[in-house]
Amino acid sequence: MKLSNSASSSSGAQRGSQLSNPFVHELKFTLTDKIRIALMSVTVFPVRLLLVASFMLLAWPFAFVASLGRSELTLEPQTWWRRLVDVMLRLIMRAMWFCGGFYWIKVKALINYIRPVFVFRAKQESRRKTVDDIKRRAHSGGQWPQIMIFPEGTCTNRSGIILFKPGAFIPGLPVQPVVLRYPNKLDTVTWTWRGPAASKILWLTLCQIHNPMEIEYLPVYTPSEEEKENPALFARNVRQVMAEALGLPLIPLSFDDCQLTLSRGPLRIHDNSRLLEFNRLACRLGLKSGTDEEVLEQQASRARKLQGDRLGLEDFAQFINWPVTDKLTQVHSFFYQHENGQIDIRQYVTALSAVCRPSKSMETLRLAFKMYESDEDRDVREEDLAAIFEILLGVEEVELSGLFAALGRSDKTKTTYDELHHFIAQHPDFAHTFLHFRNHPNHVVSSNGQSHKKED
Repeated sequence: MKLSNSASSSSGAQRGSQLSNPFVHELKFTLTDKIRIALMSVTVFPVRLLLVASFMLLAWPFAFVASLGRSELTLEPQTWWRRLVDVMLRLIMRAMWFCGGFYWIKVKALINYIRPVFVFRAKQESRRKTVDDIKRRAHSGGQWPQIMIFPEGTCTNRSGIILFKPGAFIPGLPVQPVVLRYPNKLDTVTWTWRGPAASKILWLTLCQIHNPMEIEYLPVYTPSEEEKENPALFARNVRQVMAEALGLPLIPLSFDDCQLTLSRGPLRIHDNSRLLEFNRLACRLGLKSGTDEEVLEQQASRARKLQGDRLGLEDFAQFINWPVTDKLTQVHSFFYQHENGQIDIRQYVTALSAVCRPSKSMETLRLAFKMYESDEDRDVREEDLAAIFEILLGVEEVELSGLFAALGRSDKTKTTYDELHHFIAQHPDFAHTFLHFRNHPNHVVSSNGQSHKKED
């Protein structure tokens, strides 16, 4: 698999891999921190936890009353008595935050309480309905209050700003960027995909003497005519403004990239820049929408019937039932092309499976074997297995002599899925130990250009 897009996108992916992973949060405690947390755990923490829980219980009947008579299908503006209940809820919530150690919250403006718009990411219909609800509220002529949207769409460790979702910018109306800061020396409020659990975050936060928080309302950003027509450009420019206000770098990752950057296991991705780029192309083209295990199995069966036949752009479009467009051309050119401009469709199906279910890399390996294995012995040749590993691991120039030697095969050029699966189960770190590829972490290049294995 090769990346043949513009230099800007390639360099962006490289910068993303060089920056710290925004979806990982690690806490490092000094001796003073440990002593303070130990003392607070047996003194202040139980009291704070009791008070926070009490205010949460107190808020429940108000929230229940405010939701009476509301339809889940119809989003209507709030009546006067619901606004009164909202005021009570805000007072209760502010008291709860105070008990949690957030004594003073520095705010330079005020935003009204609004009803949330729920979205189910896995359902395209829900995402479309969310966009319609946002547009309807934004164009209500003041009937609805301002809409508050978290454009990143997920939680990060605040080391940078990831890509924005376009939903907030589709209406083409002015937006008011708001940035939050938590100036604590020990960051106990950050909750990410990999890091302390929510219960530990709650415990550590309630064990802090004071939890400072700052909310800054930036100037209203009014889009130009070009930005109104291009929500992606609108989002990109607002993201730049917010990054400058926070003094943080822009990280070319999105929520859709999260699971790829957190891959684990024996087939964890070593260099995710290629799969990340393919994932963005697939998302922009809508190839991932509705692609479940059944669809992947169907595509794999069709790819197997082609027996390795190469497909040009038009045949590729017909295979995935998609019209020929510039974006589809980018997807097609992403994979290794032979002299006649054709690709091996099995590589595409393998890559699509990898980005659609990054936590199930062994399932993708099984799917790839289904496409490549022979009819007689159900085994896969060495060169085909190398191509599979290049996609799954995100590496180049995979050499498998060490793996086949460890497998003890008499021919040393073929293997079955069951045999490889059993070997991987016994050697979870097999990629580091038995595979060789460019920029292998266990190899260094000497001054004469020769590769040497690192000594433990």
